[in-house]
Amino acid sequence: MTPFLLVLSSPSGGGKTTIARQLLLARDDLGYSVSATTRAMRTGERDAVDYHFLSRDEFVRREAAGEFLESATYGGELYGTLRSEVDRMFAAGKTVVLDIEIKGARQVRAQMPTSVHVFVIPPSASVLVGRLTDRNTETTTALRERVARAADELKAVVEYDYIVVNEDLFAAVAQVAAILDAEARRVSRQDGLGGLIDRLRRDVIEEAAKFPSR
Repeated sequence: MTPFLLVLSSPSGGGKTTIARQLLLARDDLGYSVSATTRAMRTGERDAVDYHFLSRDEFVRREAAGEFLESATYGGELYGTLRSEVDRMFAAGKTVVLDIEIKGARQVRAQMPTSVHVFVIPPSASVLVGRLTDRNTETTTALRERVARAADELKAVVEYDYIVVNEDLFAAVAQVAAILDAEARRVSRQDGLGGLIDRLRRDVIEEAAKFPSR
């Protein structure tokens, strides 16, 4: 099977990152592309695990060199996916999971049309706002801006291949896993399929030739 890229997007608080982490814990056929960012490291985060934490100068330099598959600015900070991260996973035979924002997903779609895009939404507005406020990592002004942006981001759902409602985490993870399994079985992703079909046809013809004449 040819590895592919699965893009998970959601409004802020939609749960895309949690779903991605649960999938990676449950499956060994997946690889996670760690994003790069210029924002400050938060308590409990680790470099090259949660993000590749880069200085602004280094990020801009690497972006100019074409090292990013996608990049975007949020809250005054730069975020992006390094091509080297994706290529490393593909080389290991892993399907790559990206949890990225909508703008970045559009860039990925333009560069990798065969990528699979899943939009994760919360079951209600109150759940979305509750998830954002529970983080307790932003000022009230920043939180208002994030909620307003989340409302606007919901319009992007029509650009995606699949939608998953994240009301129950385990159910949402199971739905994304089912999408992964179905996409992995696409004819276009099967390595050596032509040879397999040729052999099968030849064997069927040989078996048919064994039928007694009537």
